[in-house]
Amino acid sequence: MMKNSFISVIGEEEKEEKSGSVEFQIKNLTQKIRRLTSHFAVHKKDYLSQRGLRKILGKRQRLLSYLLKNNKVSYKELISKLNIREVKMR
Repeated sequence: MMKNSFISVIGEEEKEEKSGSVEFQIKNLTQKIRRLTSHFAVHKKDYLSQRGLRKILGKRQRLLSYLLKNNKVSYKELISKLNIREVKMR
């Protein structure tokens, strides 16, 4: 239910973007991360969800590094649009 409403909101903004694209996956993971962080404000000892959050963060970081390697312009736009701070690369 949440995913379908999220897809429809994103679909209105960018109709040409597919749900399997890297940008869409990063947006979807960012939405999940924000929802989980608000969940932890209430449930501080939910360690299983914290593990899931770490896995989601790792996946988003891998997708961001892939996008940086292949399309730097799209990476910069996505970082600024989602208000994700840029991690310094080595």
